[in-house]
Amino acid sequence: GFAGAAAAQAVDAATAMRIDSLFAAFDHTDRPGCALGVSQDGKISYERGYGMSNLEYGIAISPKSIFHVASISKQFTAFSIGLLADQGKLSTDDDVRKYIPELPDYGKLITLRHLLYHTSGIRDQWELLGWAGWRDDDPITEADVLEIVTRQKALNFNPGDENLYSNSGYTLLAIVVKRVSGLRLREFADANIFKPLGMADTHFHNDHTFIVPNRTAAYRARPTGGWAISIPVFDNDGATSLHTTVEDLLKWEQNFTTGTVGSRKLIDEAQVSGKLNKGTDIKYGFGLSLENFRGMPAVGHGGADAGYRADVLRFPSQNLALAVICNFAEAVPGQYLRSVASILLEGKLTKPAEVAATKPVRLTTAELDAVTGAYKNPASDEAWLLVRKDSTLVLANFGASLSPLGPRRFTLFGLTATVTEPAPDGTVYLEVTQGDRTLFKYARVPPFTPTAAELAGFAGAYWSEELGASYQVNAKDGKLVLVRRKFPEAELNPVYQDGFSTDVGTFRFQRQGGKVTGFALTGGRVRRVTFVRAAAMR
Repeated sequence: GFAGAAAAQAVDAATAMRIDSLFAAFDHTDRPGCALGVSQDGKISYERGYGMSNLEYGIAISPKSIFHVASISKQFTAFSIGLLADQGKLSTDDDVRKYIPELPDYGKLITLRHLLYHTSGIRDQWELLGWAGWRDDDPITEADVLEIVTRQKALNFNPGDENLYSNSGYTLLAIVVKRVSGLRLREFADANIFKPLGMADTHFHNDHTFIVPNRTAAYRARPTGGWAISIPVFDNDGATSLHTTVEDLLKWEQNFTTGTVGSRKLIDEAQVSGKLNKGTDIKYGFGLSLENFRGMPAVGHGGADAGYRADVLRFPSQNLALAVICNFAEAVPGQYLRSVASILLEGKLTKPAEVAATKPVRLTTAELDAVTGAYKNPASDEAWLLVRKDSTLVLANFGASLSPLGPRRFTLFGLTATVTEPAPDGTVYLEVTQGDRTLFKYARVPPFTPTAAELAGFAGAYWSEELGASYQVNAKDGKLVLVRRKFPEAELNPVYQDGFSTDVGTFRFQRQGGKVTGFALTGGRVRRVTFVRAAAMR
């Protein structure tokens, strides 16, 4: 194990002060916070807790506090699959239906590799379960996930054509581990990864009623001030549910150097980018994001569930690893961790990207009107609706305002949105970028302003076989509202012809002979779940 914290602190006092200042806002006894761990050459060089692990009992966070780390779980699930491949018990090129025959045959081969890289096209479990009627605080079991995933009659896309994050893929991988090894992921990972690496405070949490000594609670800020408890109730693992500490995560990071667990082939392959059918690198390995941080290659992953936020990052060329885990939903550990890395790697990194002048640019109403409209994703039904409210451009379907950087450039959610000049064919695009990466490019479509009479044509009862759920759409006071069990009513805002946006997702209604017969529901990680209109009751 690691030497005691005091003995191992290899960071000098001045550097420690600079690091602590990054977390100063959380270092209080009346609020949640974060744990930080840094290792150099496999030895802890700095670790600290900031803020409170539990506000009800006044317990502080320490580097030994146990947190739920959400999607950081995925690399351990992927590595477990890799270990079974090392043992000759499966191949990552196997058809997933070899192990999970309950999955529908979509007429396309889906391999374990597709699941590892999020390129399978399988729809995401969380969105499906939410649409099917699970609330955030309802326990979710592995059986629930398997049942809803196997109900799906279509994929989001052809396997290997795109990379779209799918938690379902990792739940399926956990089921493969169980069916191939005879051990649940919790037991398999414990025997094959955690015990050999001395990760005594780490486990896959597959029963939300388990008692975990030294576990942190998690919170989200209440809009009215103060904190609300926000702890996941998952009885499923693979995609999530790993419980661990910053110290244990650093032991795991060091395994990529020492190879104590797993073959050298597996350790190398885990850190190589998957590819799409057309040959594009996706910058994602076995549950690992591959990035370049200010000129330096780095490997890591983030995690977010309920009030927990986590991020881990390793710089292979420096044998430096960092972990930050927080217990409040507003935390941005990826940002904190990269700020710590910038201090520790001073002089070794390229200059941070110039932040665009934040001086607010004032646009005329004519300039704002030039970019308003509906922009639709060519690959799915999703759309952004930009409208002008007085002298502000607003993303109407998300209730967020955009800050102008120039006549056709705006910033929103830390992203840059650019409205292009019309292409030769007249199409105008909305391009959303993050750094040098294009996240998406939506094409402007004519807006849709239905009359009250037209809206009435959409009203009715709808049923989805894929979700096992019925939705009611009502027309009232010149508006369309969605009514579904267990959830508040949601307004359907018209965006493009027969397309409506809500905080549930995008509804695109279908017609036959002019009559509305059903709709397809699309979200961020699920495309076109079908609903059929119930025969009119008379």
